[in-house]
Amino acid sequence: MLNDQLQNKINGKTKPIGALGTLEEIALQVGLIQSTTSPAIKKPTILVFAGDHGIAATGLVNPYPQAVTAQMVLNFLQGGAAINVFTQLHNQVLIVVDAGVNAELGHLQQENFIHAKQGMGSRNYLDGEALTQNEVEKSIAVGKQLVLKIATEGCNCIGFGEMGIGNSSAAALIMHGITNLPLSDCVGVGTGTNQEQYKTKLATLEKVAALHQVIHMANDPLKLLAAVGGFEIAMMVGAYLSAAENKMVIVVDGFIATAALLIAAKISPEILSNCLFAHNSQEQGHTKMLEYLKAKPLLQLGLRLGEGTGASLAIPIIQSAVAFINQMASFEQAGVSTATE
Repeated sequence: MLNDQLQNKINGKTKPIGALGTLEEIALQVGLIQSTTSPAIKKPTILVFAGDHGIAATGLVNPYPQAVTAQMVLNFLQGGAAINVFTQLHNQVLIVVDAGVNAELGHLQQENFIHAKQGMGSRNYLDGEALTQNEVEKSIAVGKQLVLKIATEGCNCIGFGEMGIGNSSAAALIMHGITNLPLSDCVGVGTGTNQEQYKTKLATLEKVAALHQVIHMANDPLKLLAAVGGFEIAMMVGAYLSAAENKMVIVVDGFIATAALLIAAKISPEILSNCLFAHNSQEQGHTKMLEYLKAKPLLQLGLRLGEGTGASLAIPIIQSAVAFINQMASFEQAGVSTATE
């Protein structure tokens, strides 16, 4: 019933049917998420989760040192990163979360910085599980609480970003475990990796996948998260689940954010009806992830930065879709003849 009402409202605007293309699909989806024919985007927010990965200390999968995670958190708080520029430009709220950075950040007391550290980074998954099951469950619970608070403060559209040296490797392993695609299809060059480093990265991750039997974990997403995940990814899983429970429009960012969604969707498949996919990352596995999810990305900008940058850039498109369904005149209102008149 609501689907038909929304479609009739969209079709009745002063344009040929379908002429606004994907914007019409977005307007329909947002209306269905919010259970209304007059959807609205309120207090759009980007939540950036930061965490470190034990594997990064070895340098086997990452050209940048682990210290960059904490340095970039400081950059976010000083307003110097790409996500700061985009969220400020588009009047979006930016919140940075210390989910598990391997640095003491307790002295930072900014309003948009949340101390939620669950540990000083994950453990090296070459030696054993990255996280304990308790750490996974607690991180998910914290992610849920953070989003619930944001929802109660009036936000109904949210995107998640991340910062964590080595987290594209964790994402590739999660993707391998959930999709059962070959690991070589899941592992990309990542940030700043040359061909020689890529070979080392792939060989290292093949060892990890064999050690943990990742390929057999598709139906045990929390076990997979414990084996190869990170605090920021686990917290993002909880954030996704809470966002769907609170009927929020979820704007999915790039490779790592989509890997977290793979886990969340295994736990609660209906979450996908709340998701709009911001863009197709340059990270090679992201295209295959989107195909696996049968997802249609809104943007093709060659991004591979993370931080929630793709989600931030996509939100104005969603706002445009909501604006046309609410503000554009109908044929009747404008006195314009329809094709059948």
